[in-house]
Amino acid sequence: MKRALPDTSGVRSRIACALLLALALQLPSRAAAQERTTFTHDVAPILFEHCASCHRPGEVGGFSLLSFSDARPRAAAIARAVRTRAMPPWKPDAIAGAELVGTRRLRDVDIAVIDRWVGDGAPEGAPTDLPPTPTFAEGWRLGQPDVVVSMNEPYVIEAGGPDRLRNFVIPLGLSRGHYVRGLEFRPDNPRVVHHANIRVDRTGSGRANDAADPGPGFDGRLSGGAEFPDGQFLGWTPGQLPPLFDGDTAWWLDADSDLVVQLHMRPTDKRESVQVRIGLFFTDQAPQRTPVMVRLGKQDIDIAPGVADYRVEDTYRVPIDVSLLAIQPHAHYRAREVTVSVLLADGRVKPLLHIGNWDFDWQDQYRYVTPIPLPAGSTLRMVYRYDNSSGNPRNPDYPPRRVRWGQNSSDEMGDVWFQLVAADDPSRARLVADCGRKVLAEDAIGFETLLQSEPRNPRLHEAAAAIFLSLGQVDRGVSHLETALQIDPESVEAHYNLATARAWQGRTSDAISHLEAVLKTMPTHAGAHVNLGAILRAQGDIAGAAAHLQRAIELDPGSAAAHTNYGGVLVQQGRISQAIDEYRAALRIKPGLTEPLTELAWTLSTSPSTSLRNAAEAVALGERARSSTNGRDVLALDALGAAYANAGRFDDAVRTVDAALQLIPSNATGAEDTRRLLHERRALYLRRQPYRDTGRMERGR
Repeated sequence: MKRALPDTSGVRSRIACALLLALALQLPSRAAAQERTTFTHDVAPILFEHCASCHRPGEVGGFSLLSFSDARPRAAAIARAVRTRAMPPWKPDAIAGAELVGTRRLRDVDIAVIDRWVGDGAPEGAPTDLPPTPTFAEGWRLGQPDVVVSMNEPYVIEAGGPDRLRNFVIPLGLSRGHYVRGLEFRPDNPRVVHHANIRVDRTGSGRANDAADPGPGFDGRLSGGAEFPDGQFLGWTPGQLPPLFDGDTAWWLDADSDLVVQLHMRPTDKRESVQVRIGLFFTDQAPQRTPVMVRLGKQDIDIAPGVADYRVEDTYRVPIDVSLLAIQPHAHYRAREVTVSVLLADGRVKPLLHIGNWDFDWQDQYRYVTPIPLPAGSTLRMVYRYDNSSGNPRNPDYPPRRVRWGQNSSDEMGDVWFQLVAADDPSRARLVADCGRKVLAEDAIGFETLLQSEPRNPRLHEAAAAIFLSLGQVDRGVSHLETALQIDPESVEAHYNLATARAWQGRTSDAISHLEAVLKTMPTHAGAHVNLGAILRAQGDIAGAAAHLQRAIELDPGSAAAHTNYGGVLVQQGRISQAIDEYRAALRIKPGLTEPLTELAWTLSTSPSTSLRNAAEAVALGERARSSTNGRDVLALDALGAAYANAGRFDDAVRTVDAALQLIPSNATGAEDTRRLLHERRALYLRRQPYRDTGRMERGR
């Protein structure tokens, strides 16, 4: 008989309940142990990810945060810095639909962790919880550059005193031009470099300014003839590393250009030196689209002492559909807030950038994760607010003083740059023309503001003159250049630009005199040789023109203007094969240059010599010339018509000549002769015959 087993289900149930109760009683004890926030387990991962790139030995952070012994003495300061969002240094507010690349903003939960750690007494925690110390790339962070250049010698900064602003010329010595997809800027002493702007000088003016100024570099407020490449931000601030692009927004760098690096340096309590290197990364891919830089800003800023809420506002109505790629605000110490927005054509206002606590020490360029479309008719708007009272802790003056617009840090500025991209080249050209005059007109106000304080500064007169010449206000430009020469009779830049102005005015003898003055002071000024050669060519002095243009090419093989003008001289000498070589050299340097495109198309289609004609290449060059001039250049259309006829496309040739005839103004000098020649060629094309230019016969070498 089987023995009955006792019913233990109740016992098992009670045991299970007891175990569950025991587990439940154990859980609070374990959670309590985990609530104690430690450096190794909780804080180090945050610091390693967000702070260590700057706060490590040799970097700009001033102290390291790679270990508990580094962080513990600064625990309260770290908590305060992240709670107020002074650190990590990321000034813009978050804006939905305008997310920025590389945002350094801490999450609220990270800030809470650091606060708890300090509240718990900033304990270290178990060493086994510490994550691996982050490693950083040695050398170039973007990889090995194609070319590395540097300042020829260090610049020494004496201890103490005001900030220094100085330009340094770095010759590149390239054998040919390149498209640049990025650069990496590396100062050997980042502690003293507040920021840098990098421009490209194709004129040699930077070298002249450097030679005239004792010591390395020259006066930092002006950068001579150096300019930013079309549509590009080229600058550096601590922690900034612009990415390499895939070539779509690469920019062209002429052979034998110089870089002019403008350094804003802050002296320390000891003697320092600084020397920078720049790595350039090239690409063979020509950009599909070239951006345009549009600047909003005011250069008549004038803030009385004690004014706590001074406002500056500027707007710009975009004439075409564009996309906004990036934005860069710039102001000095008294700025407190910047607000940037766009009023869309449908009446909606879209915020683009807001910095409510402006800090001169943390300026950056901001790139949008997704480009922002701005339809035609959209109005960009910027508003700066300044505080020139003693209540502004960043005001460098106590008591406050009157502050006006200026390029020194002790002055004030208020600009916002927008990097815009248009759908195609004609649209881009329209945008450039529309915004260019607005920017130049404001620049003219700025330089005349500076001249009120420094009327005897020849460099300011030269800069003002360049702007007025660009605006077509030749008389005002000439007046500034003549004043500059009264102050500095050997100024290369003043003589050079005055020569240009006199040539525009038809005063070629004066232009020649000023160019000769340039060459007397600086015999190796390639631009002066080019311009003198071009003037002599126009006057029919072929031998004189050839001598100067050959010398220009020796000095600057990357000068497209020198090759183009020398090609024209060779044509007049009957050296057609050599002229073709010079035009092709010019196009290798500047592929979109109109004159060599037109002249090559004409020569390759109209030369009586069958060995020089090339129908397919002539058509391709002629179509490029038409595209580069938006179909508005008579000579380009004439050359394309001849190329079509030479290729047997006579109907296209007739249509092209008809388009050229429509462009000739009735009262233009030589209009009747031009019409007669075009009608003669049109009649030839109607008879299915190409045109042959007997003047393009090879006559000698």
